[in-house]
Amino acid sequence: ELDIDEPRLIKALELPANAELDLPRTLDFVTARTEFYTHPTALPSVQRGSIKLDLHRRDFTINTLALRLDGNHYGELLDPWGGGRDLHEGLIRVLHSLSFVDDPTRMLRAVRLEQRLGFQIEARTLDLLREALPLLDQVSGERIRTELELIFEETGRVRIMDRLKQLGLLAAIHPAFIWDDWLAARFESAALLDAVPEGIEPPQETPFLFYAMWCFRLSEAEIRSIASRLHFGASDRSHLLESSRVGQYLLDLEGDTAPSRIVARLDESNGRSLFAAWLALADCARCRKWIESYLREWRKTWPETTGETLREMGLPPGPHYKEILWSLRAEWLDGEIRSASEEKARLQSLIEENRNNG
Repeated sequence: ELDIDEPRLIKALELPANAELDLPRTLDFVTARTEFYTHPTALPSVQRGSIKLDLHRRDFTINTLALRLDGNHYGELLDPWGGGRDLHEGLIRVLHSLSFVDDPTRMLRAVRLEQRLGFQIEARTLDLLREALPLLDQVSGERIRTELELIFEETGRVRIMDRLKQLGLLAAIHPAFIWDDWLAARFESAALLDAVPEGIEPPQETPFLFYAMWCFRLSEAEIRSIASRLHFGASDRSHLLESSRVGQYLLDLEGDTAPSRIVARLDESNGRSLFAAWLALADCARCRKWIESYLREWRKTWPETTGETLREMGLPPGPHYKEILWSLRAEWLDGEIRSASEEKARLQSLIEENRNNG
């Protein structure tokens, strides 16, 4: 728990006397450390070190500024690596020439900070980034996903993705990672979810929606390859494939397709995949309407007849139970049955057909 002398800190920082500091009430403290890497892309080994060496562990010079909190030095700014200058000039600069070699994920962070702050990656840093691009292939899928999902959380995610494409970082992660205006529009809708119709519940796992948009137009082989590269679990891999499959299925349908045919296919899907497909199909009004109708109404449409009803009517159990119940449901969906009495009459007819067929 901190007991901060804010007036004294404001004075030490040469801020206006009426300045308000938005400071945390608690902080974590650690000893000064240094680190070294046994080989490129390895996680660092850490040892005790000086404050100067500790600051040298940071990704970029603008991350190396520190304030002293001790005695007469309270509020004194430490800037051993020129972070203040680069902050003033709006530059993203690494601290040494092996920075991206030690940790290639810094390339993604460089772009994220550049676009968030409206800065520029310093020229030599940009050269080092381009030279280090092949090293991204050695970074684990989990670490790449962590960086991508931090980008998804940024309000400027589209600008960041534009810049990642420009610098070749997306292709370095996976050659199938395309980026274009179609994706840019959907990345905005996947984050804002402004146009979600009433009664449609979006999934909570927003990162999945971004990945689903990214994979929507790719082949199954490409989706499987990306899922393997980023180490997706079996569930996420299956849902990414299903989102693309169901989207393509709906795009291929004619506008007058019977609801029962659509329901038979969408019943095989899950809510995550269907919602991702709904987002991706922004240019297909009929496709979106089908998904909305399914989620709101069609999936809840069932006949009053059940398997127990068939048993009580003397029909022996078997595969025909499923066929009869589906026939009744399909006719409700397609408007061929509109009342309980019509269902009852149709049921009698189906049972007679079933018996006549042995």
